[in-house]
Amino acid sequence: MKRMIALAALLAAGTAQAQQRPDQTAFRALYKELVETNTALSNGSCTDAAAKMAVRLKAAGFRDEELTAFADPAHPKDGGLVAVLPGTDSKAKAILLLAHIDVVEAKREDWTRDPFTLIEEGGYFYGRGTYDDKAQAAIFTDMLARFRKDGTKLKRTVKLALTCGEETTYAFNGAEWLAKNRPELIAAEFALNEGGGGRLNAEGKPELVAIQAGEKAVQNFRIEATNPGGHSSRPRPDNAIYELADALEKVRAYRFPVRLNDATRAFLTNAARQRGGEAGAAMTRLLANPQDAAADALLSRDPDLFTMLRTTCVATLLDGGHANNALPQRAGANINCRVIPGESYDSTEQALAQAIGDPKIKLTRVPPDRPVAPPVTLTQAVVGPAQTLARKYFPGVPFTPTMLPGGTDAVHVAPAGIPVYGVPGLMIDPDGNGIHGLNERIRVDVLYKGRDYLTDLVKAYAAR
Repeated sequence: MKRMIALAALLAAGTAQAQQRPDQTAFRALYKELVETNTALSNGSCTDAAAKMAVRLKAAGFRDEELTAFADPAHPKDGGLVAVLPGTDSKAKAILLLAHIDVVEAKREDWTRDPFTLIEEGGYFYGRGTYDDKAQAAIFTDMLARFRKDGTKLKRTVKLALTCGEETTYAFNGAEWLAKNRPELIAAEFALNEGGGGRLNAEGKPELVAIQAGEKAVQNFRIEATNPGGHSSRPRPDNAIYELADALEKVRAYRFPVRLNDATRAFLTNAARQRGGEAGAAMTRLLANPQDAAADALLSRDPDLFTMLRTTCVATLLDGGHANNALPQRAGANINCRVIPGESYDSTEQALAQAIGDPKIKLTRVPPDRPVAPPVTLTQAVVGPAQTLARKYFPGVPFTPTMLPGGTDAVHVAPAGIPVYGVPGLMIDPDGNGIHGLNERIRVDVLYKGRDYLTDLVKAYAAR
């Protein structure tokens, strides 16, 4: 019986391989190489990964002058690559494909499988970066290689920037370096980035296709209480830990006001029509009046909607005291804020100070001050082709703009005058696919279909 089961498994694997298109086989090899090149900050090298992608692009026919490897001398392992595929119309503005190739740290002892070995199992590809963001990086790289090899003619120039440093706040950031030092390399009418995609239901069926327009900015603040302290046998009411706890309670209770932008207005408009009922009515009311407290309260029961509608601040780190038998002289906490487009770090800091309302609590901004990505305009030139192709690849599935609660390298590219959009195509499971966590994965069929969708999308943009 065991032999029969094993034989059936081999036959099934052979059938799946036979059904794979030749171009998918070549893409899988590129994707495997990228995933298996460790690009974590502690012991990996984005420079090596970028060099391997350059080799593949050169093999497809890219000339040396069309490929620019870059790295800061102080960070030799954090390099990246810019590839340029010239268009036929020199007057047409370029499109930038942006993808980061660095990944979050992954310890082998914590994972079920080796995080830096691409493993296909149960309809998924497993490995660190299989979704975030080497799926898109591999798709974009393979796409340009095929365009050049096949002689595909596009009106617009298409640029690809593979960058490092997106996943680590204090690391050398390739997108930031390019925007500040080589802006001509990435100059484009708009950029296509991570952050969009879509959502699958529990059965693995697409239930939403999303194009991301705008994202929150990330800023940390420290709140701290200090005190002369003393012996623990003589308690006093002005205990630093208690004062910090009181301040944290006020931060927890404070709710930033609703602030809508183009992306969230479009999302609520579409969602109200699709959901109907009490939630749909609340969305309609909130669109008409963002200060509608009852509508806000109802919708904010959904944590995804809550964070989409406003700036959020949450305690993430805690420290205090210096000895078991001493009153605390110092107690502090880190407050991680996700600032909605249209608001500033200054206004967020002022709101926190007012919420805490205690002059004894010191509130300071934790460096670095990351740039804020300005809101982007949802133009028909960008949304139209994405929606048209979504109807082809995901028939009957609702399509909507959305705003990303997290942050991407758009914060570095957008200030250079390049609107950045998170493209649809790569669907995510309800559990988040282990992104930034253990056993990161992506569905095999999602990756291949997303690749086809994105190829057609870039062709559509570049033909206009």
